[in-house]
Amino acid sequence: MAHTGLIHRYRPLLPVSDRTPVISLNEGDTPLLPTCRVAEWAGAPNLRLFLKCEGLNPTGSFKDRGMTLAISKAAEAKSKAVITASTGNTSASAAAYAARAGMRCVVLIPDGQIALGKLSQALIHGADVFAVQGNFDDALTMVRRVGEVAPITIVNSINPYRIESQKTGAFEIVDELGDAPDYHFIPVGNAGNITAYWKGYTEYRGLGKIGRLPKMMGWQAEGAAPIVKGDRKRSQNHCDGH
Repeated sequence: MAHTGLIHRYRPLLPVSDRTPVISLNEGDTPLLPTCRVAEWAGAPNLRLFLKCEGLNPTGSFKDRGMTLAISKAAEAKSKAVITASTGNTSASAAAYAARAGMRCVVLIPDGQIALGKLSQALIHGADVFAVQGNFDDALTMVRRVGEVAPITIVNSINPYRIESQKTGAFEIVDELGDAPDYHFIPVGNAGNITAYWKGYTEYRGLGKIGRLPKMMGWQAEGAAPIVKGDRKRSQNHCDGH
């Protein structure tokens, strides 16, 4: 059967109804590839190690996995526009899915702090892009303020529907492996993605599809916001799934 996107595949496990218009670019169903070289490099040649290739989503990042539901629910709510703060991937994903839904997309970027390739994607898909003096947190603060006073839907990861459909990455891993992995290593920015995968694993355990949960291992770039703000303990607790 041809893959037609995450919402169709996992509809019973997502907060959608017959009233939800499905806005999809056939995201998800990304390869889970075994790798020997990395295991050998790590000094454990007998380790079964897999890479989940989320870069093969339509706009080139895992953001599409969450954006399909965020935009679908915005369409269900009759929203005419969405807004996001971004330094790259989110802007491209939001713009592409908003274009598919016929919505306006507004992107706020920290001035001079965005990947040019991703900015190009956002512009190609018709997004209105504005530079903000300050960093990403400043841009997100402005997005929150706009969302409080304007009829526009925020599609950053503070939108709960992003987490709801990003959790399907965990579903796909289990569906392919037959069980949860022992460990799941994942990069962490604001911890939305690792939260989503943990949610997916716990929901599958609740359904009896797996008998154990993986150890979640989050890795964050030096200087990232939670560490800079001295929030090391809370960040570590979030990353290991507690």
